[in-house]
Amino acid sequence: MAQSYLGQKRLRRYYGKIREVIDMPNLIEVQKSSYDLFLKSGDQPQPLDGEGIKGVFQSVFPIKDFNETSILEFVGYELEKPKYDVEECQQRDMTYSAPLKVTLRLIVFDVDEDTGAKSVKDIKEQDVFMGDMPLMTPNGTFVVNGTERVIVSQMHRSPGVFFDHDKGKTHSSGKLLFACRIIPYRGSWLDFEFDAKDMVYARIDRRRKLPVTTLLYALGMDQDAIMNAYYDTVHYKSEKGKGWVTKFFPERVRGTRPTYDLVDAATGEIIAEAGKKVTPRAVKKLIDEGKVTELLVPFDHIVGKFVAQDIINEETGAIYVEAGDELTLEYDRDGELVGGSLKELMDAGFTDIPVLDIDNINVGAYIRNTMAADKNMSRQTALMDIYRVMRPGEPPTLEAASSLFDTLFFDRERYDLSAVGRVKMNMRLALDAEDTVRTLRKEDIVACVKALVELRDGKGEIDDIDHLGNRRVRSVGELMENQYRVGLLRMERAIKERMSSVEIDTVMPQDLINAKPAAAAVREFFGSSQLSQFMDQTNPLSEVTHKRRLSALGPGGLTRERAGFEVRDVHATHYGRMCPIETPEGPNIG
Repeated sequence: MAQSYLGQKRLRRYYGKIREVIDMPNLIEVQKSSYDLFLKSGDQPQPLDGEGIKGVFQSVFPIKDFNETSILEFVGYELEKPKYDVEECQQRDMTYSAPLKVTLRLIVFDVDEDTGAKSVKDIKEQDVFMGDMPLMTPNGTFVVNGTERVIVSQMHRSPGVFFDHDKGKTHSSGKLLFACRIIPYRGSWLDFEFDAKDMVYARIDRRRKLPVTTLLYALGMDQDAIMNAYYDTVHYKSEKGKGWVTKFFPERVRGTRPTYDLVDAATGEIIAEAGKKVTPRAVKKLIDEGKVTELLVPFDHIVGKFVAQDIINEETGAIYVEAGDELTLEYDRDGELVGGSLKELMDAGFTDIPVLDIDNINVGAYIRNTMAADKNMSRQTALMDIYRVMRPGEPPTLEAASSLFDTLFFDRERYDLSAVGRVKMNMRLALDAEDTVRTLRKEDIVACVKALVELRDGKGEIDDIDHLGNRRVRSVGELMENQYRVGLLRMERAIKERMSSVEIDTVMPQDLINAKPAAAAVREFFGSSQLSQFMDQTNPLSEVTHKRRLSALGPGGLTRERAGFEVRDVHATHYGRMCPIETPEGPNIG
């Protein structure tokens, strides 16, 4: 007969008529496996890089001094045996924990003053005590100062990219203003949004908004590249005295009333008369027959369209029109054609004009209009603009602006999408980047803006932020990992200063390290974090449910006051996954 999972000697007797098909799952596995993965004290295989304590140390170390003449490396770590067992810790009002020993290696270099070449002068290795690490009891709890505490799992927005709109609340006309947000696991948030005038803007960390083209210029794109990324090009070829010949898209005329006769360029036959509605049946017939591939359109049909690329006089190098410029014709009072950019091109003998495929029905001119309104035209001015927004009041230099922009989204130290975030982004934007690419790429930003513009054009769907597919659970191990990283980063600053101030040849790793910030971060997390709660010991069942609880509060989560009604509400995806009844009364409900 099956034993209970704790493997005690008592047998579980079963008196039901129907046999149990499935064994009782280990209900506190969530807590135990998560913390085991963090400590690697369970029967886990050696950790993947970037996970658990080892991952935290690897993300902070190696630490170099300011002159880069010495370097402190992380070699490995070991958790020793705890001094007292669980019961004794409860009796003595102590914390059940194990000492953490970390092996560090200090390498000192000799630098040749003339050539600047480095040679290794000295290598010292030493075990350093890094404070106590609380251990989890077999019941999934922690004993902190003699009391049993539980770390509740936190639910937060999954990293990735999300599309949304304001539900028509921002503008009095009720117009939907679409927005897109790239949320990393840690690092700066990047928002793209439309305003009421259909301009596209970018925001970094909710600062002042910038035209999205400024961000694209900063990524190293020029006007041609931006236009080609967001719009297809259509060629208009001149037919002397008749008009222009251009490619025909039957799908586009469905349900419209053309303002001019649609004429087949090959035969001169009228396929749809001006002012008459083109029915879906007529469109289907045109597609099935496939005879009409090009249309003959009137001479002035091209007026108001935008040029797709710079048109240049090849002999002199003079630019007639730039990418994104509007084609115009100017008439005098008598109706005589006197000027305009289109007339210039015609007079110069251009018979094939590439224009952007913008019809303001299926494709809007949002990016082109934003570019026209953007005062920046080059990467340098764009970087300066971004620097002014992020560091107001500081005089910008090109070098500082460039390094700031790189550290915002492209530096692994400062920006981390996480594997989950990368997978979600790949799925949403149909990209194929590897899971290991944790920073943003130029392609990601271009694809985000493209998807946002397509939403505005009526293609695609917005995301539901309360859908469980867009949420993620952080368990004990991960929460602890983040907290420990904060402690180590505080310690890193002190180590750097000490490495530069002491005589580096005579010191050992032990003398450089002050483990107090790391130990304090752990103590603070277990003692006073919102997610570290006194265990509910009313009865055995309340203990188990407390360990399996989810909370949206805590660091990086919501606050009671800010959480609206939608967040607290029961969502269809909770069905069979999360209990809508097990929620506190009062201000924390939901």
